[in-house]
Amino acid sequence: MKKLFTVLMASCLLLGAVVTGCQKKDDTTLTPLTLNEVVHSIFYAPQYVAMEKGFFEEEGIDLKVDVGYGADKSMTAVLSGNADVALCGTEAAIYVHNEGREDVPIVFAQLTQRAGNFLVGREADPDFTWDKVRGTTIIGGREGGMPEMILEYILHQNGLDPKTDLEIITNLDLSATAGAFTSGTGDYTTEFEPGATTLEMAGSGHVVASLGVDSGYVPYTVYMTTQSFLDKKPELAQGFTNAIYKGLLWCQTHTAEEIAQAIQPQFKETDLETLTNIVARYLEQDTWITTPVFEKESLDLIQDVLEYAGTLTNRVEYEAIINRTFAEKSVSEVEK
Repeated sequence: MKKLFTVLMASCLLLGAVVTGCQKKDDTTLTPLTLNEVVHSIFYAPQYVAMEKGFFEEEGIDLKVDVGYGADKSMTAVLSGNADVALCGTEAAIYVHNEGREDVPIVFAQLTQRAGNFLVGREADPDFTWDKVRGTTIIGGREGGMPEMILEYILHQNGLDPKTDLEIITNLDLSATAGAFTSGTGDYTTEFEPGATTLEMAGSGHVVASLGVDSGYVPYTVYMTTQSFLDKKPELAQGFTNAIYKGLLWCQTHTAEEIAQAIQPQFKETDLETLTNIVARYLEQDTWITTPVFEKESLDLIQDVLEYAGTLTNRVEYEAIINRTFAEKSVSEVEK
């Protein structure tokens, strides 16, 4: 009932936006903004909906998107001034804060609330439990990276020691894991999309578990910028957040196929059927947050993950790296 209410409210908000005349602004009035996303992934579908549906233009933004291919690189782009906003993991802001930087990165909006990767086995296993990986080999992620830390956190939560109860391969590039698994390496592999679906369609593997579901609601990817940017250009940060919220609302009120059709220009190499299947999988596991507001409980959980992984030197206070003002205002502004 609660989910139905949320969907109905989202529908009303979007209809209200149309009725009140949300229109694209003239190109000459648009303000440039550069976003550096950690990777280009279907995992971030609401952002691409916002881009394809013109929600950024409605907010007066001429959006340019670069790809960092790593949270460290996306963060560096923002800190160096080569990008205005970064889409990456919360941990990047925590690490920089603990380095004692003066102009600290601030998280001002959240996009995903689940990890986006899946555990793929060689056989279908509808009765899978994590204890079944004991004594096996898993192709994991880069050591110290969020995908690997989430995997190890899940194993720990299920009574397994990642160092002694199984072997985890951490020296493969993300782009090479599916190929290595197909060639016979490992008993399981952790795959993002479209890797997981591609393995299934080729008959080379079967998704047996979702790391997003089994790790709980984790603030996996968020939008962050420097404090100085928020101080100097609050209207631009607000417009950006409004556009993202519109994208989130649109995804809440449309089917997987409709979302896939909307974002297909961003993923021309992926056919519509595959794209729809991937979006459906993300929808089913409640991947995208309802509003862009980053809650304190989310920061507590991500720091638990980092602490277990041994990469956290000091826990960071919520107010030190989170500014929820823009996200909260976006809810009220988009409702009008």
